[in-house]
Amino acid sequence: MNKILYSAVALVLIGLILSGCSSGYQKYSAVFFDTFDTAVQLVAYTKNEAEFDMYFEKTKARFMELHKLFDKYHEYEGINNIKTINDNAGIKPVKVQQEIIELILFCKEWHEKTGGKTNIAMGPVLEIWHQYREDAEYDPANAKVPPMDKLIEASKHTDINKVIVNTEYSTVYLADKDMSLDVGAVAKGFATRIVINELAEQGLKSAILSPGGNIHALGKPLDGIREKWGIGIQDPDKAVVEDEENILDVVFINDASVVTSGDYQRYYIVDGEVYHHLIDPETLMPAEYFRSVTIITKDSGVADFLSTAVFLMPLEEGMALIDSLDDTEAYWVLRDKSIVVSDGLKDMLRSYGATGGKK
Repeated sequence: MNKILYSAVALVLIGLILSGCSSGYQKYSAVFFDTFDTAVQLVAYTKNEAEFDMYFEKTKARFMELHKLFDKYHEYEGINNIKTINDNAGIKPVKVQQEIIELILFCKEWHEKTGGKTNIAMGPVLEIWHQYREDAEYDPANAKVPPMDKLIEASKHTDINKVIVNTEYSTVYLADKDMSLDVGAVAKGFATRIVINELAEQGLKSAILSPGGNIHALGKPLDGIREKWGIGIQDPDKAVVEDEENILDVVFINDASVVTSGDYQRYYIVDGEVYHHLIDPETLMPAEYFRSVTIITKDSGVADFLSTAVFLMPLEEGMALIDSLDDTEAYWVLRDKSIVVSDGLKDMLRSYGATGGKK
């Protein structure tokens, strides 16, 4: 059914089995559940608990701000957000905060770079699937697949070129009254990008920030033992990771993001068939290439965007895209559970001999 995953918290813990302190740093960890329909965990090495608490409260407050800005379902007093933009489609431009301008420009840029596979203007189509998935959650016996003619009609209102951004006036205008934005494929990653950069600027040196599978590692672990963070890659058949036996591999990173998109995250079942939430813009149906795709790259926003885009591409096309990008690797779990990894990732994986310890 509609799954809200807390597995990322356990994924992070895979990399924190070895704990300790070095140069006066201690490891602290805390979680909150108020934003982006998921758990957000901060693990950090700081001088003391008071310092950690300060960073944690900043993280929580900033995520709440970004959650409200990127929300397409709810209104908030004094805030123009994604819902405000959608409500004014075909009516007028909406003045918004800089974070929304930057998010939309980022998505337009990467939409072009990825051949249109991830499109924040797919709102009309995704809303139909969302409604049918919610209906199935409340009444599984009568779960249905959306009619194709309804999806095709909605797809006529998904032209991202009609998302008009005016950077001078900080406005966004949807030039088609029947279109709407859905930033779900990138919002958590983009928020993570903003927050981790701000925490680093404020002095945080060693941390993992993990909102629901969008994991970013800052610096290295300051435990005096390891040189790299170890992040588990989830087995799609074990949706809630409870221990290391439920992961497929471990990737060792510093100052990088690990983001996974998979068919096990949000789905519903009709006549024994699973229909997940990652919709191919060409077929208007859930993509059927993979069980999951994990992206490893420096930027959390890019990792989040690419994890969806590459999930929606045939393997050869996705591999070519990954090979064309600097400092970007991918881990594919195919439908038959076989594994494919990009060449550059092998030096980072436990299964190929990588470790997080000191050399």
